[in-house]
Amino acid sequence: MSEARYLFPSDYMADPAPHVFGGKLYIYPSHDRESGIPERDNGDHFDMVDYHVLRMDSMSQETAADCGLALRISDIPWAKRQLWDSDVAEKDGKYYLYFSAKDKGDVFRLGVAVSDKPEGPFIPDPEPIPGSYSIDPCAFKDDDGSVYLAFGGLWGGQLQRYRDNVAVYRAAEDRLPVNNRAALEPLASEPALCPKIVRLDASLHTFAESPRDLVILDENGKALLAGDHDRRFFEASWIHKCDGIYHFTWSTGDTHYICEATSDSIYGPYTYRRRLLEPQVGWTTHHGICEFEGKWWLFHHDSAPSGGRTWLRSLKVKPL
Repeated sequence: MSEARYLFPSDYMADPAPHVFGGKLYIYPSHDRESGIPERDNGDHFDMVDYHVLRMDSMSQETAADCGLALRISDIPWAKRQLWDSDVAEKDGKYYLYFSAKDKGDVFRLGVAVSDKPEGPFIPDPEPIPGSYSIDPCAFKDDDGSVYLAFGGLWGGQLQRYRDNVAVYRAAEDRLPVNNRAALEPLASEPALCPKIVRLDASLHTFAESPRDLVILDENGKALLAGDHDRRFFEASWIHKCDGIYHFTWSTGDTHYICEATSDSIYGPYTYRRRLLEPQVGWTTHHGICEFEGKWWLFHHDSAPSGGRTWLRSLKVKPL
């Protein structure tokens, strides 16, 4: 790949979700800020309070344009704090923003907000999506119009609390030191926790089924192990489709890679293929992939412009 370039130097934006609507490229990022909260393994210092939408009419633009404020946490009746990653799907001329935030009990849920325009503003539902949990929703619209969410994130993203979509560990365990988190995750020799995938109902406001495991297999057809930190899922689900093949990409978290697996089915299982991105400046690695102007692009972020402050990240893009 050629060198990446920064897309929005005037503010800190991260976790990009790129989509083409009406011939223009829209990017749905999280909006970093200096919260003053001490850095913690559970991510308390990532205390974002709103979303902006960015737009590019062409990749020849030097920087992306800010379409303005799209949604604030104060507008979401059920949310308490931490507007983390989001994504958007379009249906019948309406745009559905899926986002992760903590509820009044400090449990991450997924919410949905709707707009008549891709740039918003978005009006949130009064309650989170029933049965939702964890973080990082990726909204994927298939060729038949069905929309799916892939989601989940370890550690601060709380995925390790759940088994079979039921919370089995108490909230306080999110604050354990990082070297004790193995008590909440499978043993290194056991299959890794999986990202989740679920089809939405026709309204796009709720699940049409119970979330399923999105299983990632190694080259021998075995599920990736929890101890395989260079490949196992940590967070940052993304799905795109090319030539009839589903591509699932994700962040490995504490080893800071973006990896790719493929499948003939949206539900998987997916087979590990390759590493797409090496570690960047900063702790988190989060991305989105989109075709625009006849090329595929990898959007991601790093913390170099903020001097390595992991909670102040800047958007980048490179050809894939």
